[in-house]
Amino acid sequence: MGKIIAVSNQKGGVGKSTTVVNLAAVLGSRGKKVLIVDFDPQGNSTTSLGVRKKSVRNTIYEVIMRECTAYEAVVATEFTGVSMIPTTQRLSGASVSLLSMKDKAVQLREVISPAKDFYDYILIDCPPTLDMLTINALSAADSVIVPIQCEFLSLEGLAELNNTIKRVQRSFNEKLYLEGILFTMYVERYKVTGQIVKEVKKYFGGSVFETVIPRNIALSEAPSFGKPALYYDKKSKGSKAYEALAKEILKNEKKREKEMT
Repeated sequence: MGKIIAVSNQKGGVGKSTTVVNLAAVLGSRGKKVLIVDFDPQGNSTTSLGVRKKSVRNTIYEVIMRECTAYEAVVATEFTGVSMIPTTQRLSGASVSLLSMKDKAVQLREVISPAKDFYDYILIDCPPTLDMLTINALSAADSVIVPIQCEFLSLEGLAELNNTIKRVQRSFNEKLYLEGILFTMYVERYKVTGQIVKEVKKYFGGSVFETVIPRNIALSEAPSFGKPALYYDKKSKGSKAYEALAKEILKNEKKREKEMT
């Protein structure tokens, strides 16, 4: 049985898509079968994996509207172990459409959950909002990764997202847990970086990943070539950081499984 991980933060530009694409690539290179669900109408994950939106027949919009099955929307990528369900701007209309549906908060879960029988990991790239799309993603997920930048405005957004996670736990998905808070675009020499890290660890403690993702040119350039950093520049600091993140997630998962037995 696979695991669904949502990558979410209502603040844009924090590295959600970068995290989804690069984590998927590393997990795939380690022999895992990974499915990316691009649930952000901006479609950055779709673009970052070199999928041409104009050539896509089915997207996550058609899946959630029951116009096709999830399997009919899956697109293979050229990267080992990684497939995806792409998106286009059409998904932005789904927020309104979902409001009129019965069980509107769990539509994504209903259509995506069967894929857990085939994939080891399903990574959902969430939109930078706390609308019905994000609620659907959190309702479908087993856990959530929250990428944040080391700046003071991130603290306010983190508190708001944490409250949303708790509401989803109470109302739709009691098993949802925080996989971890991930510092992205990390620059150690900045004074504010240490201040934000200290503040976040004060409130979230062990829920903060030890791995940090540095500000790195390879991570910035790779999407324009339609590649994860692992395939663009394997030796880059960004690529190595996501390899470390994947190791940490797998290690934490084994620890969690051991505690539950």
